[in-house]
Amino acid sequence: MATAAARQAMSRPSLLRIIPRPRQQQQLISLRFSSSSSATSSSPPKTPEYAIPDPSRPTHFGYETVTEAEKRKRVAGVFTSVAESYDRMNDLMSFGWHRIWKDHFVSTLNPGFSPLSGSSPSGPQHILDIAGGTGDIAFRMLHHAHVVNANPSVRVTISDINRAMLSVGKARATTDLPASQQEALSFVEANAENLSQTRPLQPILSETEQTFFDPATATSGIPDASVDLYTVAFGIRNFSNIPAALREAHRVLKPGGVFACLEFSKADKWTSIFESLYKEWSFRAIPLIGQLVAGDRDSYQYLVESIERFPSQEEFRDMIVDAGFVVAGKGYEDLTGGVAAIHRGMKPRK
Repeated sequence: MATAAARQAMSRPSLLRIIPRPRQQQQLISLRFSSSSSATSSSPPKTPEYAIPDPSRPTHFGYETVTEAEKRKRVAGVFTSVAESYDRMNDLMSFGWHRIWKDHFVSTLNPGFSPLSGSSPSGPQHILDIAGGTGDIAFRMLHHAHVVNANPSVRVTISDINRAMLSVGKARATTDLPASQQEALSFVEANAENLSQTRPLQPILSETEQTFFDPATATSGIPDASVDLYTVAFGIRNFSNIPAALREAHRVLKPGGVFACLEFSKADKWTSIFESLYKEWSFRAIPLIGQLVAGDRDSYQYLVESIERFPSQEEFRDMIVDAGFVVAGKGYEDLTGGVAAIHRGMKPRK
């Protein structure tokens, strides 16, 4: 069931009613992308070996070195454990800043309008929200598209590898969204590193049941060039193979489609004092709060460590480009002095 905190958060009109940008600003964003999108091929470069998922390849789980398969299993355990308290803990971990960042993220993407042209899309717009679990981004997207931009043709698919997180999101949707938006929303279980294997969200029948997606149970997949906008917020740092996930994003996006990622990042030198204080808070207080609020210290210790291990803005931008995307300007927008950042890339038009 949806937590009281989650229902209260989604019911706050000021957090969701985002003022649409002027037409001139929308067109300016289009020009910025167009000026950087001289590539004519929509195919990514030849996939390097490191971007092919390998269960035995070493990667990191926080500060530990584990295999990709082991990280996938451990991350599944983390999010199964924290699913019910995840939204409440996000408020405590970020002092509520995550809500401001998410609102800005959605506002700049302006769902319901074409991400590049700044006009209503010619057909229904499909948004894929990866690692979307509890629905925080997807619900904002639907509200913005259906209410702010008055475009009810927009539909959103929430994809997550963890059934427990999706179950929380589905429960929230039934209580927090009007019927018209619920009808435009779907939930699928999938691994972001291989979106050709998915299945509709299945109920959790017992507490001992495995809740992370098993590709052997797949019944469908996300086709090539079928998505207009791919979003992932505070999730990509938990992937076992980020380059593989970026190439899957490129595959499922239509030519001209946009990849957008909101993630914790590296603070700039002007906010280094704040960053030091935030790190001190993160490593000392967040695991303790996780123990007190969610009864799980270890999971929140991992989440803090995973932020530290995520690449810098420039490194992640280069990974996006390596996957075949083109970027506008420097390729990212710092938030709160770089504590978080928004990255965008466009799949070139044919």
